Amino acid sequence: MQSSHEPRFNNRKKIGIVFSAIVLAWLVFDLITKAYFNSFELGSVIAGPFAGIFRFRLVHNTGMAWGLFGDSTIALGIMSLVVCAALTIYLFANIRYINWFQVIGIGLVVSGGLGNAIDRFFQGYVIDFIETTFINFPVFNIADIGVTCGFVIFLVGLFVSFGKDSQNLEAPADENREDHLSQER
Repeated sequence: MQSSHEPRFNNRKKIGIVFSAIVLAWLVFDLITKAYFNSFELGSVIAGPFAGIFRFRLVHNTGMAWGLFGDSTIALGIMSLVVCAALTIYLFANIRYINWFQVIGIGLVVSGGLGNAIDRFFQGYVIDFIETTFINFPVFNIADIGVTCGFVIFLVGLFVSFGKDSQNLEAPADENREDHLSQER
């Protein structure tokens, strides 16, 4: 049984490789899909709807979801880079205690943040193309999926980590109790 102070991964290099692979793979997927969909006419429906759930429609977004902070492209791009840097620092500063859920989650969030920041700095807007048809929801892209799913996966990792830490804190107390009882006999 590991104590809460023992590293969950002993191999920093392995974590770095997995993290980098996730960031690179998701970022390439995001950039390729954005390049493809951006070749169509702005506002046009490219395909769909599929099963009445979503369709592909090209939108250029200078703000955030739901039109928040419209025309704040550069500021949002800088904020994305700051968040990506902070999460990467968090990952490697806590590498001894991090779990795979957290590595994967942070990798996806960082990749999505970088993908949208690249759009903001080089295009002046974010290329969105996935539109839900069953509910009124902002049009989004692969980077947004990475950020959202990555955040959820990261939270799952935190809960798993907290659960293991609380078990590790309780275990020594139980062992000490048994030792104490055997000494009394």
